[in-house]
Amino acid sequence: MKRLQKLLKRFELHSLGKWILLASLIGFVAGLGAIAFDVLGQFVVRYSLTEFAGYQPLDAAGEHNRFEHRSDFFSPWMIVVVMAVGGLLSGTLVYAFAPEAEGAGTDAAIDAFHNKRGKIRARIPFIKTLASAITLGTGGSGGREGPIALIGAGFGSWLATRLKLSNRERRVLLAAGMGAGIGAIFRAPLAGAVFAGEILYSDADLEADVIVPAATASVIAYSVYVQSVPVQSRFIPLFGADLEHTFVSPLQLPAYVVLAVVLFVVGAVYVKTLFASQAAFGRLPIIPHVRPAIGATLAGIFGVSLYHWFDRDLNLLGSLGTGYGVLQIALTTADQLGIACVLLVAMAKILTTALTIGSGGSGGVFGPSMVIGGCTGAAVGLTLQRFWPELFSEPEAFAVVGMAGFFSGIARAPISTIIMVRALTGDYGLLLPTMLVSTLTFMFSQHFRLYRNQPATRMESMAHRGDFIVDVLEGLIVGDLYQKDRKLILIPEGMTLDSIVHRLAYTNQDYFPVVDADQKMVGIFSDDDVRAYLYDDTLWNLAVARDIMVDNFLYLTPEDDLNTALRRFTSHNLDELPVLDPERPGVFLGMLRRKETIAAYNQRLMELKQSSED
Repeated sequence: MKRLQKLLKRFELHSLGKWILLASLIGFVAGLGAIAFDVLGQFVVRYSLTEFAGYQPLDAAGEHNRFEHRSDFFSPWMIVVVMAVGGLLSGTLVYAFAPEAEGAGTDAAIDAFHNKRGKIRARIPFIKTLASAITLGTGGSGGREGPIALIGAGFGSWLATRLKLSNRERRVLLAAGMGAGIGAIFRAPLAGAVFAGEILYSDADLEADVIVPAATASVIAYSVYVQSVPVQSRFIPLFGADLEHTFVSPLQLPAYVVLAVVLFVVGAVYVKTLFASQAAFGRLPIIPHVRPAIGATLAGIFGVSLYHWFDRDLNLLGSLGTGYGVLQIALTTADQLGIACVLLVAMAKILTTALTIGSGGSGGVFGPSMVIGGCTGAAVGLTLQRFWPELFSEPEAFAVVGMAGFFSGIARAPISTIIMVRALTGDYGLLLPTMLVSTLTFMFSQHFRLYRNQPATRMESMAHRGDFIVDVLEGLIVGDLYQKDRKLILIPEGMTLDSIVHRLAYTNQDYFPVVDADQKMVGIFSDDDVRAYLYDDTLWNLAVARDIMVDNFLYLTPEDDLNTALRRFTSHNLDELPVLDPERPGVFLGMLRRKETIAAYNQRLMELKQSSED
């Protein structure tokens, strides 16, 4: 670590080389973390659900099954038992060692970025990895992105702390690690980079400084992770390489607008149900360690009950676990499922995720969002196909668009989600409807969001509180504020102290510029400087302005920005500064007051807030 510190000192503070070096380290660790999490999660599935319930969840087409096993029995209600045990183990692990690791990991990383100076306790990624592997591996409804994002973010935070980097640099490395985790586990390096910058805010704002480090980390993490996948499936999208849907006609666009409205409604239900579940479990008068077990048990009972109520349809068990298997069918052969099935999976996924994550279970919320959005889109597409089969011959296209549109709205991340879904499906024929639906859901969903710790913009982020002050002040110049018309007393450099004292008696002026015979400013003094001589009147006729003035004084020009002015005010604790003509050295133009600078900042801040609200 000391050698790395010495190496970094050779780079400039904002050197691209430094960021690439650090981001590469983070990407390497995030890639290894993604492999470890994937192996551990599949290990838990193999020796819990498959071993005791005879159940092997369906996978997406591009996933690699590391523990292939065929069971000769199936016991649905044993799934509930396995989920209950998994919830108890996960809850005990989290609340005993790292309570911050509960729920969705992405939101915890966002909170650390904005409110904790980018600091994440070193143990949290490890606890999150174990707890999430147990939760998802035993059938809990959640996503893989949360724990992987927290692994990368945690290492980025730890590395910055060990290298004694600044809070700002720690935040950048945290975000880069988060993007690396996403890019690796979803095999979408570009999406991971954009996600890291976009997911931090709920409005159309972007953390531009993290894009290059996040892109580097994400590419490295992706490259490391795919080495653990067989060559034949290493570079195919997660949901296979056969999704080639097309946008047939502009006449389909009104239907996609309808899809956006449906996704908005379902998204509102999802978010409100999740938060209501969190509140309800939080009120339970029991120790938090057992809450995830209760949530997992209820989710398991509901999922298995659906299976029994609807003719033992295994597809309905997609409401448990990641649900990628049933989503794969919705994306390829939606008519095989039917409208009722995809609707049931979407609605059930909302409830099982709310029970799993809302109770404190460890997992992500992006994965379930893809299943909910994809199945909702498939239901809309199948319905339209029933009435207009010639125009809507590919209901699966609505499933692809639904995946992107649903998460874009509730996560407030339209651009990265569009890129993400394209990478997951390899389907680029639906770019126009995807952008339309994602933009509409982003607009509709302004008043609710999936990640509670997202501030609206950088202006509202604690991470940028100081930066924003500088940005606003740099947008204003001294020439707009200094007092040009104010009648100020200028003191000739040879004026006696006696004359100066008598002039001070008839003015409220605090600072007095001193000028030479050519009326050029050569110094300045304050009324406090004069008071030091008041008790010795023998000096009144001996001392002159030149004796009491400061000749090495700070000054401003009309072209200086107010950030420069404020720095000079605070560096010497001054209340006023003279403004001089830059083209005519020494020519006095006026005075700028400190309080006027602060007043201008406050006024500009109010204007910006008002414009953002409008």
